[in-house]
Amino acid sequence: MRKQAVRRKTYAVRKPKKKAAVFSGNLFRYSIVAFFIVLMLGLGYHYRNGLSYYFGFKSDKISRANREAKRISDVRNFQVLEKHQGKSIGIDVSEYQGEISWSYVDTLENKHPLHYVFIRATVGKDRKDRKFEKNWLGAKENKMIRGAYHYYRPNENSLEQAELFIKTVTLQKGDLPPVLDIEKLPKNQSIANLKLGLKRWLHAVESHYGVKPIIYSGESYYEDFLKEEFGDYLFWIANYNFYREEIAEDWLFWQFTEKASVPGIKGNVDVNIYNGDLQQLQFITVE
Repeated sequence: MRKQAVRRKTYAVRKPKKKAAVFSGNLFRYSIVAFFIVLMLGLGYHYRNGLSYYFGFKSDKISRANREAKRISDVRNFQVLEKHQGKSIGIDVSEYQGEISWSYVDTLENKHPLHYVFIRATVGKDRKDRKFEKNWLGAKENKMIRGAYHYYRPNENSLEQAELFIKTVTLQKGDLPPVLDIEKLPKNQSIANLKLGLKRWLHAVESHYGVKPIIYSGESYYEDFLKEEFGDYLFWIANYNFYREEIAEDWLFWQFTEKASVPGIKGNVDVNIYNGDLQQLQFITVE
């Protein structure tokens, strides 16, 4: 009798799963979280003075939805102003600020005196700022150094724009030089023609007032289109970025925020730092 062959069952031995991949993934996530924690702690330490001041002592009447964003802006403003002790501080206004009570416009945060104001006078070739005359007179009565600026429209005739500004603004002894505000690129002309138009405006205004105008623009616009070809002019630069905390050496004025609160003015106001003290500011005024 034949013996039946007995087949033994074989079982596959399962190897334990490697934990390295899981561990590696968790380590990566923990590293990211740790990085952001360290970053936030670093920012908190860097802005500790401003945070202490604003979160501890300042109260405002801003809606809850905008309060945190405004406080972050205020912290930066505080930090920037602290770094520029001794520099001359001023503002710029237009019809968008509405009715201004000029007798109350004196200090920023009850600490930093406001020495000067730039006031929008004209826009393009055919529009005067609706509050210019009131603001121009109010600033003078409030004994602030005042300056007038023109908002340039790239697609309109440059000499007509210069003519409107000249007809609108009468500069007196002690006023700041006229300002050309250029922020937009042209739609229907080349950059070369834009620069030609800007030069025509600048030359016409300088010829009339006998003083070289100042050019206002954003930092990127300044770097890309104006810095090299308009190097003979002084610049007023706008930069609100959180990383920028000090005025550049080659800037005459720095508009560092568009979200400041000033007594006598409802809503937000632009604030500027002059690259010098009050005496140096008076030196560049019209004689």
